[in-house]
Amino acid sequence: MTPDLLRAADTHLRAIDPVMAGLIDRYGPCGLTVKTGSPFEVLAAAIISQQLSNKAAGTIQARVVALVGSLTAEALAVADKDALRACGLSNAKARWLTALGQAVVSGTLDFNAIAAMDNFEAIRTLDALPGIGPWTAEMWLIFAQGREDLFSMGDVGLRNAINALYAGGEKLDEPATRAITDRWAPYRSCASWYLWRMTDAADSYWG
Repeated sequence: MTPDLLRAADTHLRAIDPVMAGLIDRYGPCGLTVKTGSPFEVLAAAIISQQLSNKAAGTIQARVVALVGSLTAEALAVADKDALRACGLSNAKARWLTALGQAVVSGTLDFNAIAAMDNFEAIRTLDALPGIGPWTAEMWLIFAQGREDLFSMGDVGLRNAINALYAGGEKLDEPATRAITDRWAPYRSCASWYLWRMTDAADSYWG
């Protein structure tokens, strides 16, 4: 997410869509950024944060790091699940984190290979992992790999924002929504950033 790319995104979105132009005027230049940390760390933190507030997720993540030393595949692959649960993780999240670590250590999951995949294949690969659904996969591709042209149809906040802006609050179906979002290519992730400003997602792990 370079400054030049973000400026190009704003120029394109402003020219192609007057609603987006209004959002750019309201929220200023696109501030979409890639998260710090390794690809594995970002994905592990995403699992920890699922269905939790930022504060609760941060507390639990700090306990996990204190337990295993760092959010690395090698550390989590051999972590004791009972000890992970004692950090505040659910049984499922403890299993998912160790499985994620084992997938990387074994070579089943290769982040360099994912980087070379198109969006569809990358999402399919990540979705096959325990605890990683399509939405988390899409968020990771945007916020860990910096992919600038993704729109998540499964993101309720994004869909609600589009309904409010383009349909007076009426619920648009997927084809109608896609007809709107396709205009934003190749900067759909950047357009999503503006929609997230309208929702509580601005305060989430991915915000």
